[in-house]
Amino acid sequence: MNSRKKIRVGVVGVGYLGKLHAEKYAKIPEAELVGVTDIDHARAREIASLTGTTAYPAYKDFFGHVDAVSVVTPTESHAKVGAEFLSRGIDVLMEKPIASNLAEADALIKEADRSKAVLQVGHLERFNAAFTEARKRITVPSYIEAHRLSPFPNRSTDVDVILDVMIHDIDLVLSLVDSEVTKVEASGTRVLTDKLDICNARLRFKNGCTANIIGSRAAREKVRRLNIAQSGSLISVDFLNQQLFISSVEPGKPFGRITEEEVKVAKGDSLLEEIKSFLLCSMEKTAPVVSGWDGRAALEVAGRIQEAVREGAGLSG
Repeated sequence: MNSRKKIRVGVVGVGYLGKLHAEKYAKIPEAELVGVTDIDHARAREIASLTGTTAYPAYKDFFGHVDAVSVVTPTESHAKVGAEFLSRGIDVLMEKPIASNLAEADALIKEADRSKAVLQVGHLERFNAAFTEARKRITVPSYIEAHRLSPFPNRSTDVDVILDVMIHDIDLVLSLVDSEVTKVEASGTRVLTDKLDICNARLRFKNGCTANIIGSRAAREKVRRLNIAQSGSLISVDFLNQQLFISSVEPGKPFGRITEEEVKVAKGDSLLEEIKSFLLCSMEKTAPVVSGWDGRAALEVAGRIQEAVREGAGLSG
């Protein structure tokens, strides 16, 4: 990343994930971490001290002092906070999901378009080294299976498992399948909160592809896997370990032979790569890898999954 000047950045919201954003910015030579802010002022001071920056009393105090921000606040505040920065031409890396609903997402996209500011949505698995390598080998998927399971994180309880966990894989699937979602089926259950904690969704696409997505924040252990079937091969991505496996079919009679290869992946820091990509877009005013429209598309399908759970009486607990 080359630049004649540093990008002045701030982080709005320094809970678990916001702290990580601040730490990454503080280590990137092309970024100047101007400050952090949080409604918990003691927390803001703590993270500011940790990252060698300033704790600002409120996000509005960033105006005039930053070129770009990460917004890592509860989902319900994304639209209001994001719009205030975008309207001033300040680039925004908005943590997923982009907003609480499609109307809010549309408003953010419209404001970014009006002000020519960069709006990137934080679907960081797009920057996972194993997925980046897998994309080079994916042509036309016919079936996709995603598993994203976690022990309860004791955070993000402002949203259900679909917006908290599953939306990562919704975004990944939509980025791989160039076709319209024609049917959504889903069921789920509450376990630890008053919202869905486990959900199984099945997406059917106009081109014939089917995606089965399972998300849980009530599992015993972490699992982050994506399997993509296409003509002649099965591609398996392990996001946690950044591993990539390709199973190919060698023709034969009466049956072909399946061979498996582990593709060498140069492991990386997905969040760091996401933030570096955002900074480059901010610097050069180019379109982000994960645009506001991408964030909206994932949110739209997430909403259809929520509706399918309700309509199908698939909610239990």
